[in-house]
Amino acid sequence: MKYISTRGEAPVLGFEDALLAGLASDGGLYVPESWPRLSEAMIAGFADKPFSEIAVSVLHPFMGDDVARDRLAEMVEEAYAGFEADEVTPLTDLGDGQYFLELYHGPTLAFKDVAMQLLARLMDDALIRRGARATIIGATSGDTGGAAIEAFRSREAVDVFILFPDGRVSDVQRKQMTTPNDANVHTLSVDGTFDDCQALVKGMFNDAPFRKEMALAGVNSINWARVMAQITYYFVAASRLGAPKTPVAFSVPTGNFGDIFAGYVAAQMGLPIAQLMIATNVNDILARTLASGVYETDKVIATQSPSMDIQVSSNFERLLFEVTGRDAARVGALMGALAQSGRFEMTEKELQLTRALFAAARVDEDATLAIMRDFEKAHGFQIDPHSAVGIGAAGAAVLPDGVPMVTLATAHPAKFPEAAAAAYGAEARAPQRVVEMLEKPERLTAVANDLSAVENAIREKARLV
Repeated sequence: MKYISTRGEAPVLGFEDALLAGLASDGGLYVPESWPRLSEAMIAGFADKPFSEIAVSVLHPFMGDDVARDRLAEMVEEAYAGFEADEVTPLTDLGDGQYFLELYHGPTLAFKDVAMQLLARLMDDALIRRGARATIIGATSGDTGGAAIEAFRSREAVDVFILFPDGRVSDVQRKQMTTPNDANVHTLSVDGTFDDCQALVKGMFNDAPFRKEMALAGVNSINWARVMAQITYYFVAASRLGAPKTPVAFSVPTGNFGDIFAGYVAAQMGLPIAQLMIATNVNDILARTLASGVYETDKVIATQSPSMDIQVSSNFERLLFEVTGRDAARVGALMGALAQSGRFEMTEKELQLTRALFAAARVDEDATLAIMRDFEKAHGFQIDPHSAVGIGAAGAAVLPDGVPMVTLATAHPAKFPEAAAAAYGAEARAPQRVVEMLEKPERLTAVANDLSAVENAIREKARLV
């Protein structure tokens, strides 16, 4: 399996090199040269298979000869052994054709654990075999940072630097990043938004001398392997609901477009997906784009679902690559227009190809709290605000009769105590490990929203030998 850049000017890489590169050298994102297809018989056979076995079958085609299948199986078993649910991503029947895919049973109580726990093992394994080290950098709107730090802490071959927007993540999310005291973990608080943090990460990757000096590798969903690992639970959920005979729809709380793009990939691999619903809060750039064909950034509004407070959805570039017919020059022009003027326009054909699989719905702040309250009354358990946005969007979907709708439940409500208190009248009950974490001292570095300042901070702290 070979990987190409969405902008067409970076070297073609194998899986392991793409894994360690993260962002392509031309500023684009790596995608497979072609999508592997799974047979209907294989998908049907997933119905009674455990998560780990399905994951190996889904993921190994993307790795070619770079990762032996038996070694991948070992890493998958290790990655998910610590999840509190035996099924890893259990599926709850809500009635009336609605289902709830619980993706928050990992160590940091968020869906990012599903990908990050495997990504850390794949990276560490590759680096150790090569006798190399890497400096991992990432930006977070809340959950990616904690999941990355938990997955990479004390790993032999990496240092981890996570940038987060100061004051724009929940206390639980912040402390999951700032309380680990491992020597290879560093948390940088940036005076800005998530989009600023993401731009700084891209700026470091595009600074060729710094990238080489620090041996940079990325863990945001700009890294193909992050998206790849998330494909697994689409197959798991759909197989439990009758795939491939029964098509399935998914509602996905969406900020950076990585989680829902994994659903697009699952569809290209042969999974019968009737619809992918883009569930967005008031930072609704993707819903506006789907309605008009115009992608135009606006001010980021701070909400009670902060992981979705994004205007520049990086992984949308991967979808653009697909709907333009893999026209790298066209994608480069669109991304250039976005960088220069904050907007671009899709052609009618590109828009229609997008609408063929995707729909979108916007859920505002008051509706989010109402959905959280109503959900608890109806089903007897609490949900977080991001999952509530997903539930709200699922309710707006128009589907053929008999097509089940699965909402991806992205985080535990205890990660968002203020929203939980507003919806339920009291903070959500947190697992004991979270209660203990909240009492630990924090360790972080405040940095200016400036590329040179961030690069200097990383130089000072990284251990390259």
